Amino acid sequence: MIPVSLLVFVMAGWCAVYLADTLLRSSVTHRISYESWLASRGLMLSPFHVRWQTTMFNRLFAYCARINPRALFIWFNSGLVFGIAAMLGSVVLLIRTLQQTIAQMTTDNPRIGDQQALQVVVPGVNLPTSQLAYFFIALLLSGVIHELGHAVAALREQVRVNGFGMFVFVVYPGAFVDLFTTHLNLISPTQQLRIFCAGVWHNFVLCLAALAFLFLLPLLLFPMYSTGAGALVTEVVQGSAADGPRGLSVGDIVTGLEDCPVRGVEDWTSCLSHLAHTPQTGYCVPVASLQPSWAHGRAFKRLDGTMDCCSNNSLTDLCFSYIKPQGRSSREREYACMPVRKMVTGTRVCHTDDDCAAHSHTASICVTPSLENQTRFIRVTHPPNTHMLFVGYPPHLQYAVSLTNFVPRFGFLHLDLPVFLETFCKYVVSLSGALAVVNSVPCFALDGQWMLNALLEATLANVVIDRQKRELIGFFLLLAGSALLAANVALGLWMVTAR
Repeated sequence: MIPVSLLVFVMAGWCAVYLADTLLRSSVTHRISYESWLASRGLMLSPFHVRWQTTMFNRLFAYCARINPRALFIWFNSGLVFGIAAMLGSVVLLIRTLQQTIAQMTTDNPRIGDQQALQVVVPGVNLPTSQLAYFFIALLLSGVIHELGHAVAALREQVRVNGFGMFVFVVYPGAFVDLFTTHLNLISPTQQLRIFCAGVWHNFVLCLAALAFLFLLPLLLFPMYSTGAGALVTEVVQGSAADGPRGLSVGDIVTGLEDCPVRGVEDWTSCLSHLAHTPQTGYCVPVASLQPSWAHGRAFKRLDGTMDCCSNNSLTDLCFSYIKPQGRSSREREYACMPVRKMVTGTRVCHTDDDCAAHSHTASICVTPSLENQTRFIRVTHPPNTHMLFVGYPPHLQYAVSLTNFVPRFGFLHLDLPVFLETFCKYVVSLSGALAVVNSVPCFALDGQWMLNALLEATLANVVIDRQKRELIGFFLLLAGSALLAANVALGLWMVTAR
């Protein structure tokens, strides 16, 4: 659910702004000066919406439009081709996303939702409140680059730009350009397409640039941060399974999970997934270490059918199972409640007794922790400290720890700088790509509406001569695209907030 404190803060802020605006507009002495002050600064206020417009960037747009006419011609023609392809691709993607959403609603399979390329984002629900700054800054940057494309393309096609502005609607920031409509209607449909497609084209380019920066980040930070030596712990959730005096600490470098080497965050994730879906590994221990007082503990069945032999809820002992050394022909299993850290420290992993015999000169057997279904015992290697021993569901360990691939070469370097750059770039990739997709949809009030109208005028003018018929075709196509987008948003919101 959305945090109550966030709702209260947003509602209180907007109520204060709206109340102050209403009082000043109704004031006899301050009304004229207040409205003049708003107009001089290009500000407009309405419930849950504030808008600012200026002409200070018009010279910058004009300069960009004159940099290299030939290169800009190729650039915006490439954007035209991309925009048409994106318009078709966005419809296919929305249909696919709608099918996946309906399938998740009917099958109640949470993994289908994770596979969706597009998801509705609600701050405080499926967007952590700690990452709201990344989200809003990346969204605003994507919007500004989008409108920059429209402005430069318009000036190149001799369409006047009245101004550039930014707005905040509820909590979502955005940007816009105000184009002179008369000039826009006088140019050809192909020229209009270059202008209308420039926004989604620039979003796509920004997405590629952020991806390239992410890919090159290890090289760019190489003088200050090293990679490939392990995953650096940047945060441990207080009270979690990884917290505590023998747990993980900020600054630790994780190099392994059991016999799975960890060279970075990707290895950490894949190793945990592998351990969660494979049988529990065992450990080679000398036969002499199986003391009689441990080996003859009374085993009993848990509710899920697994066996346990430690009935005192000890925090240092764990029930292990093994095949009796003198009765291996019968494959009879024995259970022993043993001090877990003493038994597994410095031992090799195994699956059968033969694995132990191949690597040990002393008589050893393979003992396996006897745990509940889906629960795993995992040794986390983080030298020079002793192993952290984890007993639980592997995804819980993943959620308890935040890690990064970048290890500082010098003590004065901040641990969070690479994390900030990585996270911000990922948000730019996601949001700029999403803006490119959504604005390409042939839908009312989006770029896709004007892209579709210009495309129909450019392609159907000689086929469907009657302009009203072309407009009718465009209307029904826009109606279908709007219904498709609305269905995705409505069902996506329901899936995020109601489940």
